[in-house]
Amino acid sequence: MRFASAMLLLSGLVSATAAAQTDPGGPVPRLLPKADRVVVVKSERRMTLMWGDRVLRTYRVALGRYPKGRKTKAGDGRTPEGRYVLDYRLDDSDFYKAIHISYPNERDLARTRTLGVSPGGAIMIHGLPNDWTARELDHPRIDWTRGCIAVTNREMDQIWSLVEDGTPIEIRP
Repeated sequence: MRFASAMLLLSGLVSATAAAQTDPGGPVPRLLPKADRVVVVKSERRMTLMWGDRVLRTYRVALGRYPKGRKTKAGDGRTPEGRYVLDYRLDDSDFYKAIHISYPNERDLARTRTLGVSPGGAIMIHGLPNDWTARELDHPRIDWTRGCIAVTNREMDQIWSLVEDGTPIEIRP
């Protein structure tokens, strides 16, 4: 009986993971584990939630207005590149939910000190601006943020439930 229960649980996890990979807009299956890292590939406008070597969910994203190249200073409209941590959440902001990215890291700070500029901050993964729709923004076809990573509100609900504070994020070119 225990073996049958374990097999049923395992098949549910496999099915939930398969559904998660193919239906990023659907509800989060209850058995889906929490992501242990997030990977963003800017050139592909793709964010992937990972658990070990398994893909939990993949999302199309909008980035900063000037997505090519690494962020060099406050106000440059670029999304940073590097390794960070998702360190805290905001459920009351100008956007539908937001998870803060720990930009700038030590490498970013050293580079901006050399340039004599402020690195900026307040880089987040977030949903749509309050009172705007994806259609009005042409999301995700147009990069419309000031350097953040944006998804739909429904996708943000999924990310909110699958990613805990302290999860590493790697943002690649």
